[in-house]
Amino acid sequence: QDILTYVYARGKGAGPELDVGTDPWIRGMLRGVLTAEALRTAMREFGHQPLTGAQVQWGLEHLTLTAASLKALGAEGLLAPFSLSCRDHEGGGSVRFQQWDGTQWTVITDWIAPDQALVRPLVEAAAAKYAQEKGITPRAGP
Repeated sequence: QDILTYVYARGKGAGPELDVGTDPWIRGMLRGVLTAEALRTAMREFGHQPLTGAQVQWGLEHLTLTAASLKALGAEGLLAPFSLSCRDHEGGGSVRFQQWDGTQWTVITDWIAPDQALVRPLVEAAAAKYAQEKGITPRAGP
């Protein structure tokens, strides 16, 4: 509603107003939120100045969004609270499931955390196989 009130009602909307609130629109908006918050994180560390690529990467790798910060951003319920790092670019990887009821998607579960003890070794093995096939020398971990 705020986007409609403060952006589209003032003639500042990008794209069709009917797209606001659709799943693709929300994904795009969340990308913008994550980028802006990563930049804000980096600027808290490096100062309010033009940032280098490495500084932006640092901001992404230290991005934390709590339940309170998601609520303050107006993104409550769109993302599970998370914290990113060099080791975990997924922020824990929580998901929730939706179901199509014939007219709309309805969320049918709470946030579900993956079984990292099961999933992480599979990811590591796939990454190592890919690196070997491509002749890539893996970087040292964090």
